[in-house]
Amino acid sequence: MKKIPSLFAAACTLFIRHSCSAQPLNQKENFSRQDTLRGTINSERNWWDVYQYNIWVKPDYSKKFITGSCEIVFTLKQTGTKKVMQIDLQHPLEIDSIKLDYFTAIKDYKKEGNVYHVNFGNIQFVDNAKPPLPRKYRLTVYYHGYPRIAVNPPWDGGWIFTKDKKGRPWMSVACQGLGASVWYPCKDHQSDEPDNGATLSMTVDDSLVAVGNGRLKEKKQNNNGTTTWKWEVTSPINNYNIIPYIGKYEHWHDEYNGEKGKLDLDYWVLDYELEKAKKQFEQVKPMLKCFEWWFGPYPFYEDGYKLVQSPHLGMEHQSAVAYGNQFRNGYLGMDLSGSGWGKNWDYIIVHESGHEWFGNNITTKDIADMWVHEGFTDYSETLYVQCQYGKEAADAYTLGLRRKIQNDEPLIGPYGVNREGSSDMYNKGNNIIHTLRQVIDDDSLFRKILRGLNKTFYHQTVTSKEVEEYFSRQAGKDLSKIFDQYLRTTNIPVLEYNFVQDEKKPDRYQLQYRWANCINGFNMPVKIKFADKMVWIHPTTQISSVEVSAEDRKSMNSDLAIDKNFYIRVRKVSKWE
Repeated sequence: MKKIPSLFAAACTLFIRHSCSAQPLNQKENFSRQDTLRGTINSERNWWDVYQYNIWVKPDYSKKFITGSCEIVFTLKQTGTKKVMQIDLQHPLEIDSIKLDYFTAIKDYKKEGNVYHVNFGNIQFVDNAKPPLPRKYRLTVYYHGYPRIAVNPPWDGGWIFTKDKKGRPWMSVACQGLGASVWYPCKDHQSDEPDNGATLSMTVDDSLVAVGNGRLKEKKQNNNGTTTWKWEVTSPINNYNIIPYIGKYEHWHDEYNGEKGKLDLDYWVLDYELEKAKKQFEQVKPMLKCFEWWFGPYPFYEDGYKLVQSPHLGMEHQSAVAYGNQFRNGYLGMDLSGSGWGKNWDYIIVHESGHEWFGNNITTKDIADMWVHEGFTDYSETLYVQCQYGKEAADAYTLGLRRKIQNDEPLIGPYGVNREGSSDMYNKGNNIIHTLRQVIDDDSLFRKILRGLNKTFYHQTVTSKEVEEYFSRQAGKDLSKIFDQYLRTTNIPVLEYNFVQDEKKPDRYQLQYRWANCINGFNMPVKIKFADKMVWIHPTTQISSVEVSAEDRKSMNSDLAIDKNFYIRVRKVSKWE
């Protein structure tokens, strides 16, 4: 999911109210039945679990038209008869026919906006397989149509029909937030990833190359001017991460000796960009080394790691990361932090690869909790800076991002309606994690927590609460009030303070302080500069105090110096209200 620098903010207002994230979800104030159908696990979704998607698609470049099928392999959560299944497929795409287990035609299905209600009538669904191998049903949906065309991918997404610099066809899809159902039928909800991954087959002109997630399983010439490329990813995968890339690609292979052994690295770029790409992509190995140290092993050794040049800026497509940063360092040559450190490395390589751990390995069940994807991935940038340039550089990078926080909406959005929270989930999410790191005050433990997250929730879908509670358990501290303050409100805590001379000891002062502009019970400790050293204080919403000498009072120059790595504000008060 992509940030856009403030330089482009005016251009983005057509798509997103305050700033640009992947898709225009966060400007919506009223919710419809379509929002609920999309965002909720209802009675037509809760009785079945996706085991695998087997997708075939044939795009017609000249007509901007697609023909396809999707075999949805599913298992039962409930047995019985007269089941109705919700299948998501966005207008104007249309279903042609549906078959169950290859031979049984299902003719009773009705369209409601971007949803089809498939009625199985008296078909008996029985799980008669022996554990741990549940009975697998196969629903094949055949479809066609003129898909939604991306206007400004990846922020306003859909199918991309464009040309490379030599005027040749170049096609892909960008659909985070908008949803995978914009181009293939599926259960379009983050909570249900296919347990056994997916296959993606693309039939294209012989002159083109088609790249998908995971590993190439088959390349079949059809003897009619077309070739079908079949790719397979074996790990659970987000719906929106399954993506076709079609163009005049060249390929090279490399290997990385990682924590789990040999990791295959594969790169696919347009033929005329090959030499430029080989030089730029040298950044991949140091990035992987850094991330494996902080987060644990790359989560998809079985499917390999790929960078694929895309006709848009980039996206975290699992095991086939979309790259469109023009082979430049920074974000299209810019440093989003303004600190200077962001120009030293390729933003898209680092950020989108960070999503392999946060977003792809650990996925939130509801898009309302998307801060887990973006906040931790944004912080992966900070950790990469630390790996390359040291802790002070990393601190400066995070503080630079802090200036862009708007606090327009809470980071956590409303549940059940496919709506994310504020686009502050990037920069504010980064600063929240940086603040928690200061509170934990032990980088060995902090690293253990990050690695533990990826091990404990390996290939799982989670809620924000589960992540928050894991942090508290592992840190041995109740961090719930900190999470509630920063995730569920837009208020930045204010440390109010003053100095009061002790009437009985004229050479002594009382430094009084408390938290304001915060939730009840907020009690985050914070470091202040006391004389020539940093010390902890433990403010609450009640006034507390500590004794200081006249000399120490004078050294503070009437202003309280706070550790800048805490995302708070400080205010001196003349008297307490």
